[in-house]
Amino acid sequence: MHLLFLLGQRILFQANRRTLSITYFPYAFNFLCTQSGKHLPETNTPHQQEKLKSLSLRIEKLPRGESVGLAFRSWMGEGFPVHRGDIFHAINRLRKLKLNKRALQVMEWVIRERPYRPKELDYSYLLEFTIKLHGISRGEKLFTNIPSEFQNDLLYNNLVIACLEKSVIRLSLNYMKKMRELGHPISYLIFNRLIILHSSPARRKMIPKILAQMRADKVPPHVSTYNILMKIEANDHNIGGLAKVFDEMKRSKVEPNEISFCILATAHAVARLYTVAEAYVEAVEKSRTGDNWSTLDVLIILYGHLGKGKEIERTWGIVQEQACVRSKSYILAIEAFGRIGQLSRAEELWSEMKSLKGSKSTEQFNSMLSVYCKCGLIRKATAVFREMETNGCKPNGITFRHLALGCLKAELVEEALKTLEKGMEMRTSNKVTNSNPWLETTFSIIEIFAEKGDIHNAEKFFQQIKKANYARYTFVYNTLIKAYVKAQIYVPNLLPRMILGGARPDSETYSLIKLLDQYRT
Repeated sequence: MHLLFLLGQRILFQANRRTLSITYFPYAFNFLCTQSGKHLPETNTPHQQEKLKSLSLRIEKLPRGESVGLAFRSWMGEGFPVHRGDIFHAINRLRKLKLNKRALQVMEWVIRERPYRPKELDYSYLLEFTIKLHGISRGEKLFTNIPSEFQNDLLYNNLVIACLEKSVIRLSLNYMKKMRELGHPISYLIFNRLIILHSSPARRKMIPKILAQMRADKVPPHVSTYNILMKIEANDHNIGGLAKVFDEMKRSKVEPNEISFCILATAHAVARLYTVAEAYVEAVEKSRTGDNWSTLDVLIILYGHLGKGKEIERTWGIVQEQACVRSKSYILAIEAFGRIGQLSRAEELWSEMKSLKGSKSTEQFNSMLSVYCKCGLIRKATAVFREMETNGCKPNGITFRHLALGCLKAELVEEALKTLEKGMEMRTSNKVTNSNPWLETTFSIIEIFAEKGDIHNAEKFFQQIKKANYARYTFVYNTLIKAYVKAQIYVPNLLPRMILGGARPDSETYSLIKLLDQYRT
């Protein structure tokens, strides 16, 4: 079932929203490999030679077009047997690297050459990658040709998951029905995937039915099931719904893990409920298993929200101890230090990232651009923008939104409006416009318009973040009310509008409404 676990968890945290759109898995593998044949890459250092003791890396490093048989022949030619563990290790690595074609070739070689007697997990791997590369009909044909002794619950579960990965729900439900008839247990990962496929607002009403079916099939919810449900509520900026799922998780006596606490901490930090967020950050630190890079990235983001420079530095030190520091981690650290006003530290990391990783992506430039723009350093931001264009990186919607914020901070209102218009002309995906960086930048723009009493522009951009349900937060509506107070324009329905919009009024809300009442005519 380890395969199924990896499949289900990989689906949940794909790059979404930057704060948590990441897969939470420890990738602290030490791959041991050495020089293997004349056709494999040359190695000179003892470390490189040691690495080639790994069959997995020999397969990964094969030149394009070379048969996997070359890696196996060189491996066996040096006297190493091909064990099942070697194959499973290689397959999991290839899956992580999205080298599905190579993974299928490995499994075809295993079934054909039989270095050991294939079992159900070998056939399930073969089935998985056959469907990924050649489609469901080819996979179904393969399924019928697999020896009947291996057509068990593992193979059926993998068949259903592979169909769901292709979003073929009706066929998956038919196979689930057949599994019930045959008495095969259904994995919670199938239900996880069904929940994800029904997570859009238009289809979300089906989730209670899926959970009811899960109970009917006597499939106990896994921690990952609750993590998916919490992530849906967090993405919808529904703190109440998030708390409800977490309470249900505790009632079911399912232990939360570091992913659970990362979701909870991030959701509360985005909602500016910093005291609660800090408590969950402590829970993340306590539940952290190993030096999982994805959890470390989230901690950097969270400590940036909480304004804890020493903790950002400490966490960044742990990140630097990893075998490979990703550009993404640099980007998040730059933004975190920029968020707490440590401009010189952000600039240091920016220079370090460029020297070690190069500056090849728009996202890299956007990170430093956002730091300068939040500080109103428009000249420095413009210099980064020009460097971006010189390097051949195209600015995107978030680039112009950052620049517009920088212009507003620098009191260049006309330039800001022109920049915003230019950014809105660009095609920007819903994934981006629903992301926390985009929403937070847009809210900062609204705050500036509100301070100026510019109701037209405050309302215009308020409607944008309302679509993503970001306006459920009380502080967002309070800022809109402040725009009316600054403009000295009385509007009678602001409080009912706020409540109907899903935000809960607080003491600041009522104070602002009282101030607004004095402009009643």
